[in-house]
Amino acid sequence: LFVSLFFHFYTGICSALKLTVPSHTIHGIEGQPLHLTVDYNFNATASEIQIIWLFERPQSNPKYLLGSVNQIVVPDLEYQHKFTLIPPNASLMINPLQITDEGNYIIKVNVRGNGTVAASQKIQVVVDVPVTKPVVHTEPSSGVVEYVGNITLKCTVEKGTRVIYQWMKNGKPLHACPNYTFSSNNATFLIVPVVKEDIGNYSCLVSNPVSAMESEIIAPTIYYGPYGLRVKSDKGLNIRAVFTVDMGEVILFDCSADSNPPNTYSWIQRADNTTHVIKYGPHLEVVSDKVAQKTIDYMCRAFNNVTGKRDEIQFTVVITSAGSEKLAQKGKSLSSLAIITGISLFLILAMAFLFIWKRYQPHKVKSMFMFSRSEADYKKAQIFSGHESALDDFGIYEFVAIPDLASGSRVSSQSVPGPDFVPGQDMLSTIYEVIQHIPEQLQ
Repeated sequence: LFVSLFFHFYTGICSALKLTVPSHTIHGIEGQPLHLTVDYNFNATASEIQIIWLFERPQSNPKYLLGSVNQIVVPDLEYQHKFTLIPPNASLMINPLQITDEGNYIIKVNVRGNGTVAASQKIQVVVDVPVTKPVVHTEPSSGVVEYVGNITLKCTVEKGTRVIYQWMKNGKPLHACPNYTFSSNNATFLIVPVVKEDIGNYSCLVSNPVSAMESEIIAPTIYYGPYGLRVKSDKGLNIRAVFTVDMGEVILFDCSADSNPPNTYSWIQRADNTTHVIKYGPHLEVVSDKVAQKTIDYMCRAFNNVTGKRDEIQFTVVITSAGSEKLAQKGKSLSSLAIITGISLFLILAMAFLFIWKRYQPHKVKSMFMFSRSEADYKKAQIFSGHESALDDFGIYEFVAIPDLASGSRVSSQSVPGPDFVPGQDMLSTIYEVIQHIPEQLQ
């Protein structure tokens, strides 16, 4: 009856009273208090202020919760412990909030003065349960082969209302594409068929208006390959599929390809139109001076045991004589260097010996033979090229010894001055006379 009477109050001039609410839809958390904030003001003298809160559910009539007249609160006995109103504030406190409290809350304010003015607002309250951390399940869990298998990811949450599901890959939202399929509520994600590009870190993000949680990272196992098979070497000149190697070099070849699980590798040599496996593993060592041919054909084969796929690449090794020429040039250079070094050492030793001999030689004596004969005989002897006859060698010979000026002592003796005598110079001289003697001839 009270509610019915209130609806029939004379509203007067509505512009004289204004009600303000922060939002017409407010989300609350189950079990938590919810405060519905309302502000009002008017520009007339008030003798009586009446506040009423009503609650209605869809397809039902409004129900009176509580009200006040001049700050005297009149609660409904059913809800007196759940709703709180503190006049003249028109705001309503709901504590605790339950799922059954979801609905529309109507606030009406009536001010009586010289006349009566009234205003009302409606607030929709939505009660949500926070989401728990989601869990992602993968089917199958053991891994799939690309282009053959499919992957299904399911996201589940234990609690939560109005849950929104969003799938993430490497931290970015996923959207529909030809091989991606999502369920109606987005909780299930299907990849058909699986390819190598689907490898990544997947997660499920769940949220509602009051909470959000993300699952642990899931990285589905996808088997693929081999892809991008190639051969590399640490030495030699590579032009397309031909490796040029110098004689004497040891070259290491490396074979690699992208694959999951890792490939098995085999090295095959082709000779005389036949092939045979020479080694297993990703590496092959070729010693150029131990091969019989100058041109050898090889093949590297990669095989994935899970996908059953394989790939192979052929290449040719050409061994050149540049290496031996380099060794010969190096030997010649070493020989020339040895000769130059030997000559240099010989000159150094000779100079050292000459220096020591000059430094430490015994008392030096300058000697000369002075030969005296008549000028006519001397000139006559010069006509012949050599001694034509011993008869020309007679005459007087003089031996002169001149001591070294650097010597500190001199030997005094009789000095015989000659035509080139220099006064003050000591000389030792000896005169020999050679007499012509002609033996008698036998009759």
